[in-house]
Amino acid sequence: MLDIKFIRENREQVEQAAKNKNIALDFDALLELDKERIKLLQEVEEFKSMKNSLNDLIKQAKSEQERNEIIEKGKEIKTKLEIKEPQLRKVMDEFEALMVRVPNVVSPDTPIGKSDAENVEVKKHGEPTKFSFEPKDHIQLGKDLDILDLEKGAEVAGYRGYYVKNEGVSLMMALMMYGMNKMIEKGFAPMIPPTLVKGGALFGTGYFKGKEFDPEVDEIYQLAEGKGEAGKEKKFLIGTAEPSLLAYYSNEVLNEEKLPLRVCGYSQCYRSEIGSYGKDTKGLYRVHEFMKVEQVVITRADVSEANNLQDEMIAITEEIHEELGLPYRVLQICTGDMGAGKYRMFDIEAWMPSRNGYGETGSASNFLDWQSRRLNVKYMDENGDKKFAYMLNNTALPSPRPFIAILENFQQADGSVVIPEVLRKWMPGNMDVIRKK
Repeated sequence: MLDIKFIRENREQVEQAAKNKNIALDFDALLELDKERIKLLQEVEEFKSMKNSLNDLIKQAKSEQERNEIIEKGKEIKTKLEIKEPQLRKVMDEFEALMVRVPNVVSPDTPIGKSDAENVEVKKHGEPTKFSFEPKDHIQLGKDLDILDLEKGAEVAGYRGYYVKNEGVSLMMALMMYGMNKMIEKGFAPMIPPTLVKGGALFGTGYFKGKEFDPEVDEIYQLAEGKGEAGKEKKFLIGTAEPSLLAYYSNEVLNEEKLPLRVCGYSQCYRSEIGSYGKDTKGLYRVHEFMKVEQVVITRADVSEANNLQDEMIAITEEIHEELGLPYRVLQICTGDMGAGKYRMFDIEAWMPSRNGYGETGSASNFLDWQSRRLNVKYMDENGDKKFAYMLNNTALPSPRPFIAILENFQQADGSVVIPEVLRKWMPGNMDVIRKK
């Protein structure tokens, strides 16, 4: 969420950001509501002040007549408040409904574009894998090696369901252990956060498009409300550890000396993928449930520092891809492919032979204070002023897509798959190859 003062003073810039992000928003209506909101706030506060003053005057009244006159005046003010307060609530609701949809501005280096077709490749590492034999996709490899069962997954879990089996489990868990240990080595404090959260964590981090969950557009699973205590609060499954990790600091005033805070989280992730019907329907590329190691950073309100930290986070993910031996590229995401709250964004994509192209394995976003205003996360600067912190996030390592890339890039002519060296210490007996049984 942006500061309304910033919107007033930079309307043209914010309107242009909305246009570039393909977000339709009536800024005239927003600013008119803002004026009405301020006017009603002033009136309500004035009436409340008068009411309090009259209460004091009643106590000081010198005669019954004077006391009655003051009481009558108080009744008039109460009647006016009974009219103005509902008006204020209505205007505030309408104002907030528009405010939560206002997008963040974008960095000067962000490409302007309408869709993902206009994202810009800024780096490429390694060459696409070439084979002297006819390579298989991860679906066939998983079946032949008895480490993946998609048929039973669909039968038991439904669309996009899957079972990982045998050495596949060891490989997937090795990825998670490697990813978490890498983040700890880089100075990130580890957490296993809750995956079942209240709506505030998801609204605060921008995973609701509006003020409340909308099942038509939000790719979030809402749990059915239970009875008794279980049914009192709506609960949701997270799609990444980011909301839980950042919400950990909600309503706090942080010590500037401890910034930047670097935190990583391991979690199960759940995504409804409602906007991807018909896309990537085969295999593990786009699934409803997976594991992931996520990295987040909370820092001072300094754009240059935040951008440098984002670059640092991306560099860690690049290092992970290089140590896994995966060819990859880095894309800078254009305005039309960015979320509303993002100021600057990059994706990392690994080479996947079955796609004859790259597939996304990570995404790094700088939100500035757009999330911290929703979550109410501040810090006290050296002058004693409270400021909203800047927030960033990046995928360290998800479970399914690097799993795909490893199977497909490291397959051998005999159908076996070589395990990247950095993962072998987490494989049973330091296993270096998964072979057909």
